Amino acid sequence: MTAAQTLNRDWIAARIPHSGSMCLLDAVIAWDAERIRCTATSHLATDNPLRSKGRLASVCGIEYAAQAMATHGALVGVEGKRPRVGMLTSVRGVQTHIERLDTLDGPLDIEAERIGGDDNTVLYRFTVRCADRLLLSGRAAVILDAAQAAGLVAQ
Repeated sequence: MTAAQTLNRDWIAARIPHSGSMCLLDAVIAWDAERIRCTATSHLATDNPLRSKGRLASVCGIEYAAQAMATHGALVGVEGKRPRVGMLTSVRGVQTHIERLDTLDGPLDIEAERIGGDDNTVLYRFTVRCADRLLLSGRAAVILDAAQAAGLVAQ
């Protein structure tokens, strides 16, 4: 992977369908045609919108990975063209190695690697770590432009 040129939270929020506190990523650290690595500290925020009863479950790491995938899609898409909207359709082989994300002190390190797909679907492998400790891993399938594919958007 190549180091990213200051792709910060503002850059990310302008290219994924999440804004405000729901944009969970802080920055893109590195990326290439197949992989992306991002960092986040929003798991420590008391107003994190994914918290339930004051806690942030480890499975919320899937949303962090999904946002990294969406950011990757924006990076590898056609420059100057609106990024395609993706919908997470399934997650498989998810393994959690910690109960909660909000109990960690350091930033999250989120990696996603495109391992397959075509023009309409993408398959990623992802990991979420903190200080080299594996917290969560799995695979996710994304369908691109799902609303258009289903004929739900007027042309």
